[in-house]
Amino acid sequence: MTRVLVTDDAAFMRLQLKDILTKLGMEVVGEAANGQEAVEKFKELQPDLVTMDITMPEMNGVEALKEIKKLDSSAKVVMCSAMGQQAMVLEAIQSGAKDFIVKPFTPERIDEALQKIL
Repeated sequence: MTRVLVTDDAAFMRLQLKDILTKLGMEVVGEAANGQEAVEKFKELQPDLVTMDITMPEMNGVEALKEIKKLDSSAKVVMCSAMGQQAMVLEAIQSGAKDFIVKPFTPERIDEALQKIL
């Protein structure tokens, strides 16, 4: 079973993602509300996959992605972005993100992205 760390500063988005991921047969092993927390939880939990919001307080998703890639170059990270964040999405992909999902999430799009990565 794929173990996932869900990162988003909005609790309802984490809940929505957890719900979709669980329905897709994955295990959500942890949640983080900002990039700093995501890096710490990544070290602690060693998940198979991280979903990473781009815009968050303290450390944004792109910075957190870079830190996670330093810890584990093979880490699988999917960025979650709002519309209009193309520049940051591009930077994230160049920094090693495997894919990105645009909010609002649909189970189909999430499933498609994860099938590609896993």
